[in-house]
Amino acid sequence: MSTLRFSALKETLHRKPVFIEQKGRRSELFGKNVFNEQAMRQYMTKDAYKSVMNAIEFGTKIDRKIADQIAVSMKDWALSKNATHYTHWFQPLTGATAEKHDAFFETIEGGGAMERFDGGQLVQQEPDASSFPHGGIRNTFEARGYTAWDPTSPAFVYGTTLCIPTVFVAYTGESLDNKAPLLKALQAVDTSATAVCKYFDKNVSKVSATLGWEQEYFLIDTALAAARPDLMMTGRTLLGHSPAKGQQLDDHYFGSIPDRVLSFMRDLEQECMLLGVPVKTRHNEVAPNQFELAPIFEEANLAVDHNSLLMDVMEKVSQRHQFKVLFHEKPFEGINGSGKHNNWSLETNTGVNLLSPGKTPMKNLQFLTFFVNTIKAVHDYEALIRASMASASNDHRLGANEAPPAIISVFIGSQLSEVLDELENVTKGKLSPQEKTDLKLNIVGKIPEILLDNTDRNRTSPFAFTGNKFELRAVGSWANCAGPMTVLNTIIAKQLKEFKIEVDTLIEAKSLKKDEAIFNVLREYIKASKKIRFEGDGYGIKWEKEAEKRGLSNHKTTPEALKAKVSEKSISLFEEMNVMNKIEVVARHEIELEEYSKRIQIESRVLADVARNHVIPTAIQYQNTLIENVKGLKEIFGNGFEQYAKEQLDLIKKISGHLAEINSKIEKMTEERKKTNKFFGQKNADNYCNKVKPFFDEIRYHCDKLELLVDDNLWPLTKYRELLFIR
Repeated sequence: MSTLRFSALKETLHRKPVFIEQKGRRSELFGKNVFNEQAMRQYMTKDAYKSVMNAIEFGTKIDRKIADQIAVSMKDWALSKNATHYTHWFQPLTGATAEKHDAFFETIEGGGAMERFDGGQLVQQEPDASSFPHGGIRNTFEARGYTAWDPTSPAFVYGTTLCIPTVFVAYTGESLDNKAPLLKALQAVDTSATAVCKYFDKNVSKVSATLGWEQEYFLIDTALAAARPDLMMTGRTLLGHSPAKGQQLDDHYFGSIPDRVLSFMRDLEQECMLLGVPVKTRHNEVAPNQFELAPIFEEANLAVDHNSLLMDVMEKVSQRHQFKVLFHEKPFEGINGSGKHNNWSLETNTGVNLLSPGKTPMKNLQFLTFFVNTIKAVHDYEALIRASMASASNDHRLGANEAPPAIISVFIGSQLSEVLDELENVTKGKLSPQEKTDLKLNIVGKIPEILLDNTDRNRTSPFAFTGNKFELRAVGSWANCAGPMTVLNTIIAKQLKEFKIEVDTLIEAKSLKKDEAIFNVLREYIKASKKIRFEGDGYGIKWEKEAEKRGLSNHKTTPEALKAKVSEKSISLFEEMNVMNKIEVVARHEIELEEYSKRIQIESRVLADVARNHVIPTAIQYQNTLIENVKGLKEIFGNGFEQYAKEQLDLIKKISGHLAEINSKIEKMTEERKKTNKFFGQKNADNYCNKVKPFFDEIRYHCDKLELLVDDNLWPLTKYRELLFIR
C-alpha cells in the first residue's frame, strides 16, 4: 500500500490544469439546455403553453390531451439538443437523486422504428418503490410506486437525457421523497402569507419562499483519495494525524484559487449555465483545499432542485479534472468542516421582499409583521428545526467552534433588538393618536436607517437576520435543502395563520383598527419569543448554561434530536398544514434513524479494516526493522548494547503498546456492534451513538500515534499534509 501512496503522490505532482474551452458568454449559455418559458413558447401550441403556465402559477391540472401536446413539444425540443433518452428525475429518501433512463424509441409495423414520447410517459411513471427507503409504508414485495411530473420545476437535458423533475409517491398515496412535502409546505406558506399581505396590499395574490444556498466542499486529487479506503468508503478520514500547518495562518480563505481548481470551477460553472443553475460566487474557504460556490436567489423549490442537480454535476465534472469532491461535513479532523447556509426570505408576486424594510411606515409595519412572526415560529419549533438538520455527518460539525451550536437561537442585531424592546411597551388595546404617531415615525419609521448599519452577521448563530433575509447556518453540506426548507416554511405558514386569526379577532371583537390590532399581537409575540433571541457568542459552555436556563433544547446527537420530529406537537403541525400525515412523519423518522445507524456501522467496520489491514501490519513491519537493528547492535557491542539501542527499544515498546490498544479497542467495538445489531429503531441508533461510536476516537488516537512513529516510507495511507496541500 505504501507503493500506492507514493505512486499517487508522483501522479498528482505531474497533474496539469485541464483546458476548458469557453462556449460563449454566460448570458448566452444560461438556460440553453432547459425547457424554460422561451423554449415552451417556441415549441408549444398556445393552448399547451397556457395550460403549463396556469399549472405553474395557480396549480391547475393539465388535461390529458394537452399533456400529449406538451410531451410531443418537449420531445422535439430534447431531440434538438441531441437527447436520446428521458427520465423522471426525483429525490427519494436516500438523500441523493434517482433516475431510470428510457429511450425515445418505439418499434412500428414493417420492422421500422420511431422516436415517441406521450403525455402518459410525461405525467406519470411507475418505478420500483420497494428498493427505496420507505419506513414501513410499503412491504418489500409491494413494488409499485409512482413518479409524477412537477411542472413548477422545468425539465432539462443533461448529457443525452431529458430529465423531468417529479415527485415520488407510494401506491397508497404517501410521499416517498423530499420534494412532495416541500411543495405542500410552500403552498401552505403561500396561502398564509398572502392572507396576511392583504392587510398591507390588496394586489398581492401569491407569496413565494426564496432560497439562496451556499455550497461548501473539499477537492482532493483522485489518486490521493484512492489511497485512503476510509475516504472512499465513508466520505471522511477516520484516521490521520493533523499536519503541523493547518488553517491557523488564515492564508487560504479568499486566497488565490489554484489553477487546477479554477479550471474545475470554470468547467462546472459552464455546465451550470447550460442547466439554468445561476451560480455567481466562487472562492477559497477557510480550510486548505476547501471551497465554496453560491448562486443567485431562486424560488425555493427550484433552488432545492438546482442544489441537488449541482451536487451530481460536481461529482461528474470533478472526475474530468482528476478530483474527488467531498461533501461530508467533516472529512478532516482538526480543520473546519463544510456547511450549506440556507438564505431564506418571502417575496410577493408584486416584487416585494417581505423581509426587507420599505420607505413608508406602513411598509415597515409589514416588514415587522413577517420579521416578528418568523422569530416566533422559530421559538415555538426550535427543536424541530434542529431535527431537520440532524445527520451522522453533521453531528461532527455542529458545536465544533467552526459552525453554529446545536442550540437553535435567532440573531437580529442590537439595533433591531432595541426596536423590538420598544415595541414591547405598546399600550394594550387602542392606541392614542400620539402613540400611533410616535410608533410610526420614531420606531417603525427608522428601520431602514438602522439596517444600513446593521447588516453584519453573527457567524455563531444558527439563524441570523442579515438585512433582508434570514440565514439558516446549521444545514450540513451533504444535506438536501428540502428537509430544513420543508420545516421552516411549514412553521412560518402555521405562525402566520395564527397571527391572522388573532388580528382579525381583535378587529372584530375589540373594535380595534387594523394597525392597532397588528401592534397588539406583535407586542405579545415579541414578549413570548424573547428567549430565542441571542446576540452573543454561540460557542462555548457559557451559552450552553444560559440556553439551559432559558429552556432551549440542546440536542447534540442525531438520535436525540430526531425525537422532535415525531412529537405530538410536530405531527399535529404537519397534519394541520397538510404537509405530511402521521404515517409519513413516522416513516421518515424511522428512515433517518436507520440511516444514522448504518452510517456509524459502516464507519465502524471500515475503521477496523483499515486499522487491522493497513496500520497494524505497517507498524509491525517497522517494529521488525527496529528489532533487527537492535540485534545488530547487540552483536557489535555485546552486553553494553542497550546504551546504543535505547531509542530503538523505547520505540519497540511504544509500538507494542499502541498495537495492543488498537486490537483491544477493535475487539470491544465489534462486540458492542454485535449487541447493538439485535435492536431496532431508536434503541439501535442510541447504542450506535453512545456505545459504538465512542471507540472511534480511542482507536484513532493510537493509530495516529503510530503514524508519527513509523517510517514515512512505509506508511500506506496518504497523509493529511498531502491530501490538504497538494493541488
